[in-house]
Amino acid sequence: MAVQRRRTGESGVRRPVGAFHWCARLASALGGLAAGVAAPIAELAGLDPLSAPDRPTLRVIGAVLAGLGIVAVFVCQLAMGASWRTTVDPAERPALVTTGPFHLVRNPIYTALTAMTAGLALAVPNIVAMAGLAAMVIGNELQVRRIEEPYLDRIHQAAWHQYAARTGRFLPGLGRLR
Repeated sequence: MAVQRRRTGESGVRRPVGAFHWCARLASALGGLAAGVAAPIAELAGLDPLSAPDRPTLRVIGAVLAGLGIVAVFVCQLAMGASWRTTVDPAERPALVTTGPFHLVRNPIYTALTAMTAGLALAVPNIVAMAGLAAMVIGNELQVRRIEEPYLDRIHQAAWHQYAARTGRFLPGLGRLR
């Protein structure tokens, strides 16, 4: 947010509008907190890990994935430039960003957040972390499919349709609009 404030004179933080929007954001936020904070605390307090993913190699891979996810979120936010917001504001009309990581997928920040949370769930593989990952995925899906993409469709229309037809939603090539 400090970089955004230096760039644009404001933080980019917006409050969700409406109960559905709040629920989607809350699911994502709670998912991140569960995987990143509650799961490690639960493990330290004695909660047993899930047996299948409890492998030293997977824990290391998870920690690396979580770190890469954090870096990727920051890189994607920088790539959005002045268009970056924490959520949509119906009164604003930010530019449609289609370059950098947005050339590969429409929602790379949500992809990176999901990768980070999946990494945390591998690094601390307990039921709390897995529930956090599920909440993050559900929250991100709701935010993107029901709030952000319909908003971009409304404000950018033909440009959005062309972009969404050639660019995957979360992964390259997957979820392109027809």
